[in-house]
Amino acid sequence: MVWELVFFLVGTVAISAGCLVPASWLPTLPNDKLLHFLAYGGMALLAGRIAQSSTEFATWLIGLFVAGWAIECLQQLVPGRKFCWRDLAANTAGIVAAGLLSHFLFGT
Repeated sequence: MVWELVFFLVGTVAISAGCLVPASWLPTLPNDKLLHFLAYGGMALLAGRIAQSSTEFATWLIGLFVAGWAIECLQQLVPGRKFCWRDLAANTAGIVAAGLLSHFLFGT
């Protein structure tokens, strides 16, 4: 469980940094929405490994959604970035898909 927490924290920092740097610092991405889906889905799978109960797991998933929403809101303050509903939808789809997968794989 310790490694899952470490990976979760590293992932949180990496996703936050990637989403909150100016757009000009990043290469052109071929499919930004797929990256959002995979990043938040991966975090949801880690949350499924960390959670000790279904209630705790639901709390982790809600927290991921809120974090994704907050990051999208904060992008308004970053040069060349803006809030995008499609990014938030991709985040949510990744969380839901991986949440369901995690439920069946890990029983959380």
